Amino acid sequence: MTFDVLELVTLVVTGFTSCAEFGSYAFVHPVIRRLPPEHHVAVEKGLLQTFGRVMPTLMVLCLALSITYASQGSLGLGAPIGIRWLSAIIYVAALISTILFNVPINLATRRWNPQQPPENWKQIRNRWEFFQGLRSWLLLIGFILLCLAVAARG
Repeated sequence: MTFDVLELVTLVVTGFTSCAEFGSYAFVHPVIRRLPPEHHVAVEKGLLQTFGRVMPTLMVLCLALSITYASQGSLGLGAPIGIRWLSAIIYVAALISTILFNVPINLATRRWNPQQPPENWKQIRNRWEFFQGLRSWLLLIGFILLCLAVAARG
């Protein structure tokens, strides 16, 4: 049995990040959406203090690790290398989507007063939710593909 440290670290970091984001999307945000506006905005601001400190680093690390892992297998042929690169591409898409859509909304949300959010706050948060869903599914699919690549290499 061979032990690949890069493979293990890649799976742990991408798995943690993907599951945290997907769990937030699927289980936390549906509850937050039902809160009164002042509580909704206050919770979102609180999440920016937790997720907002950790996830930017972890998402970039997911991308770096998935590309490094895909590159490591570039000498081999077959499905695992293609799956590795597809996963890396998906992590690129997740990061680009986050930077283009979620980050600007997060920066705006940080400045909101929960007692007096902007008039269009709900439309802005709905847009964020849509792209959070996109990002969450991309991260989860990227992680599943990495798992598949590890399993397929045998």
